[in-house]
Formats: sequence, structure tokens, C-alpha cells
Amino acid sequence: MNEVVKSLMERRSVRQYTDRQVEPEVLDQILQAGTYAATGMGKQSPRIVAVQDPETVRLLSKMNAAVMGADKDPFYGAPTVVIVLADKTVGTYLYDGSLVMGNLMNAAHALGVSSCWIHRAKEEFESEEGKALLKKWGIEGDYEGIGHCILGYAAAPAAAPAPRKDNYVVKVL
Repeated sequence: MNEVVKSLMERRSVRQYTDRQVEPEVLDQILQAGTYAATGMGKQSPRIVAVQDPETVRLLSKMNAAVMGADKDPFYGAPTVVIVLADKTVGTYLYDGSLVMGNLMNAAHALGVSSCWIHRAKEEFESEEGKALLKKWGIEGDYEGIGHCILGYAAAPAAAPAPRKDNYVVKVL
């Protein structure tokens, strides 16, 4: 089997992290991979915000937990949070942002970094607090939060993959 395909099949979402921070040169490679995700008509509607400042990570965690009505860390202790936003004026913004998320997670895996897609970015950045953060970060326009790609190093081995469902692929030959 092709090594790239094998690697994609081995990637798992991780929900328990050590406090070891993702090194800057590794993070830069992951972020660069995100910028090479396919986008509709090449319009590059997404924006990527990488957060490693512990205070800001805690704030984002608190905001995300509030959206789901919980009092736990939805980022599972990951020390890096990468937020993907996309320009809602572009018709393919949701798909564009989703592909960026996929590229981030796959690149992280290829570099030995664990990841997980965390939802509720849409609700976070629709809030006044979220809008204030975007303004603080210099992001202006009609952006929607697509997701958070949490990054770090796994505190425990990843779970085995679930079996693939029988009717996952349909071939019309």
C-alpha cells in the first residue's frame, strides 16, 4: 500500500494531550499545509489563526465550553489551537474551510503531532466576545468560524480505527 494512503488511514483524533508545546518550525509546516487546501475557484476564502498563548487558549476553551453548556475543557488540554475561519461572501466558504481543517490534521499527523477537530467555532465567533477577538487580531469582514484544529502530543496511544461500514463506497463502473 502507498505510504501516503497508509498514513491517512492511521490518523486518529486525539482527546488527551501532554503539555508539550508544538515547536514553531513544526507548527509553521502544518499551517503552510493548511494554506494549500483546495478552495472554490482558487479564492482562498479561509483565514487561519494559530494560538499558543496559554491565556488565549484558556479563553477560547471557556468560550467553546459555554456554547455547549459545559464546564470542561473541550480542547482536551491541547496546548495549540488553530482556528479556521472563512469569508461567508464566497459561495464555497464552508467547504473551503473544511478542506483547510483536513489539511491541517493530515499534515500534523505526518509530522508526528496529534490533532482533533473541535466544533462550535461558528457560535464562538458570532458572539460579541468572539467578534472582539477577531477585531483584536486584525480580522475584518464577514467571517464564520469553521472549526478549531487542536494540536499537541498525545498523552496516550490513539484508539484503533472503527471498522468501515459495508456500504461506504459505491462503484459505478
